[in-house]
Amino acid sequence: MSAARVVATADTHVPGRARDLPPALWDAIDRADLVVHAGDWVAASVVDAVAARSRTLLACHGNNDPADVRARVPELATADVAGVRLGVVHETGAATGRERRCDDRFGALGLDVLVFGHSHIPWDTVTPGGLRLLNPGSPTDRRRQPACTFLTFTLDDGALHDVTLHALPRRTA
Repeated sequence: MSAARVVATADTHVPGRARDLPPALWDAIDRADLVVHAGDWVAASVVDAVAARSRTLLACHGNNDPADVRARVPELATADVAGVRLGVVHETGAATGRERRCDDRFGALGLDVLVFGHSHIPWDTVTPGGLRLLNPGSPTDRRRQPACTFLTFTLDDGALHDVTLHALPRRTA
């Protein structure tokens, strides 16, 4: 694959936190070459909907996902995309010590980038071992964050480019 446009999301919690994904996220999914979802879908119907609109889907399950979702997507998924070894997992533990824990847990997999979720808090750091850690936040449940969010980035020629955190407008009921 040449350059790949990627959208990353996690913690969608549909229908628990919203009836559907926000329109801006659906638009990004429709334009992406690859969609990465870091778990907590909450319903298999959401897996189906995202898969139907994705050119390619790389996904895992989260701690809030029922058995039918867990049967469809693994705890950890990996892929080689445009020369980048990409992984997705839901939970990486507390923020304190995350970089070292991720090196210990995922270093042997040879990953370049790990997308994770669970906290609903956007995150972008690099571990001492060189693994880039990205959390897209949540598009439906901002918790203590200023906005609901998702990420886009490009993978090309073995490198990660143009990482952008997208803040979503507040929903009005």
